[in-house]
Amino acid sequence: MSRMETSRTLSAFPKIISVDDHTVEPPDVWRDRLPKKYQDTGPRIVRAPLKEMTFLGGKFAPVMGGPGDDGPLGDWWVYEDLHRPLTRLDTAVGYSRDEIKLEVITYEQMRPGSYDVPRRLADMDVNHVQSALCFPTFPRFCGQTFTEAKDRELGLLGVRAYNDWMVEEWCGPDAHGRLIPLTLVPLWDARLAAAEVRRNAARGVRAVAFSEIPPHLGLPSVHTDDWDPFLAACDETGTVIAMHIGSSSRMPSTSADAPPAVGSTITFANCCFSMVDWLMSGKFERFPNLRVMYAEGQIGWIPYILERADVVWEENRGWGGVADKVHRPPSELFAGHVFGCFFDDAFGLRNLDAIGIGNVLYETDYPHSDSTWPKSREVGEAQMGHLEAEVVERIVRGNAIELLGLTDDGLWAGPGGAR
Repeated sequence: MSRMETSRTLSAFPKIISVDDHTVEPPDVWRDRLPKKYQDTGPRIVRAPLKEMTFLGGKFAPVMGGPGDDGPLGDWWVYEDLHRPLTRLDTAVGYSRDEIKLEVITYEQMRPGSYDVPRRLADMDVNHVQSALCFPTFPRFCGQTFTEAKDRELGLLGVRAYNDWMVEEWCGPDAHGRLIPLTLVPLWDARLAAAEVRRNAARGVRAVAFSEIPPHLGLPSVHTDDWDPFLAACDETGTVIAMHIGSSSRMPSTSADAPPAVGSTITFANCCFSMVDWLMSGKFERFPNLRVMYAEGQIGWIPYILERADVVWEENRGWGGVADKVHRPPSELFAGHVFGCFFDDAFGLRNLDAIGIGNVLYETDYPHSDSTWPKSREVGEAQMGHLEAEVVERIVRGNAIELLGLTDDGLWAGPGGAR
C-alpha cells in the first residue's frame, strides 16, 4: 500500500467507541456519598509504604506498611480489613513497556486521564476515540470488593454510591455523552441486584457488570434459577451484562508458581468457559432479550468453541443434560445474544465470517498496560485493512451503538449525557 493510500485509509477510519476502558476512582467517591457513621470503615484513600507484594499463580498479594516502615509510598484503598494499593498496572499509559512493573503508585504518579473527566476526554481525542464504556478499579471488575465485605448494609451503600458517581459525575455533563455508564449490582442478592438494574435503567443506563464465573466468588452458577430476578430485570430493561476477564477474581493460570506471563497469555480462558456455561444454560431461550458481552476476551477462540458446542448439542444433548432447555444449536444462540470484544486480534478478524460481523466490538483498554493508546486507530487500521468499510464501521462503532442504545452519533443520551 502506498503512503498516499495509507493516509487516505487512516483518515476514513471511523471514530472508535471503546467498550472496555477503565476508570481509576477519585479519592472522594465514597467519602462524599456514604453516611457519616461509615467514614472510618467505608472505602477511603491512605498514603502508606509497601512492605511486600507478590503476583503469582493469578493471585495478587500486597502488604501495607505502617508509620516508620521502609518501602515505596503508594495510595491505598482501605475498606474494612482490605488494603488495596493503586499500582502501575492499574494505569500504565504514558509509560514504555519496559517501565511498566508491578509497583505501588500515588495519584500524582498516574496519567490524570485515569481519574479526571476532562483529561480523559483529551486522551480519547488523541486516540481517535469518540465514546467509552469504563469498568471499575477499586470495586474490581464486577464489584467483588463489596461482595466480599462483611457488612452487607455498607456493601449495598457502596455499590449504590459507586453507581451514583458513575452516572452523575463520571458520565455527567462534563463528559458530553462521550462516557457510557457501566454500573454494579449487589451480587449477594439477586433481588437487590434486580432493583439496582431497574434503578439505573430508569436513568438511561444500559450496561451492568457481572462475573464471568460466579461460583469462583462463592455464588450460584448460571445453571441455577437463583439469578432469574436479576436476569429478568436485564431482559426487561435491555440492560447488557458485561463480563470482564478476571471478574471471577481468579485469573487463569496453570500452577501456584506460574509467572504472570502465563496467565496473561491465556486470559481468554475464563471467557471461553463462561460462554459455554451461558450457551448451555437455557437462559437465552427463557430471556429472549438478554445480551452478554466479554470485555478483553478477544475473539479468535470463538469459532472452534461454537463448532464444538454445536457438535456436543447435536450428538450428546440426550445425556448431556441440555435437551430440555436448549432447543437450538448454541451457535444460533450466540448469534443473537453474545458479543466478543477485542483490541488486538488479527487472527479473529481473519475468521470474522465464523464469528459474525454483528457479534464483535472494539476496545482500547485505556489506561491498562495492554492498552493500544495512543495508537488504537493505527492498530485497528492495520488489522482491519482487508475488511470492507461497512464492516469496519460496524465493528468499530455500529454494533456498540445498537447494543448500548446510544444515539446515532454514538453518544450516551441519559441524564447529563448528549445534548
